[in-house]
Amino acid sequence: QAQVVESGGGLVQAGDSLRLSCAVSGGTFSAYAMAWFRQAPGKERELVAHIRVNDGNRYYTDSVKGRFTIYRDNAKNTVYLQMNSLKLEDTAVYCCAADLRGFWTGRPNYWGQGTQVTVSS
Repeated sequence: QAQVVESGGGLVQAGDSLRLSCAVSGGTFSAYAMAWFRQAPGKERELVAHIRVNDGNRYYTDSVKGRFTIYRDNAKNTVYLQMNSLKLEDTAVYCCAADLRGFWTGRPNYWGQGTQVTVSS
């Protein structure tokens, strides 16, 4: 079974950048669609971005379009979320998820524990 571990979160100022990493062990990473979710205090979990196999088709929620980029390196079994121009409202726990079907169904098979991103003014 696949294991998913996120890293790269931290405390930054508004306008700064962060790159989150999601390392997958076990399973077959190159066959999985991958996604990033986030959940802020008092809010429901929100889909941020997802990507199909082969660094292909991408989706972004409207609030991050033009600022965030999801990409993957299948040789390293890792998917990334590059976050630029961070805003206060981006503060959340960011979680990575994998869908073994190779495209995003909205029902991922594996989840990471999350990494905290805090944006200050």
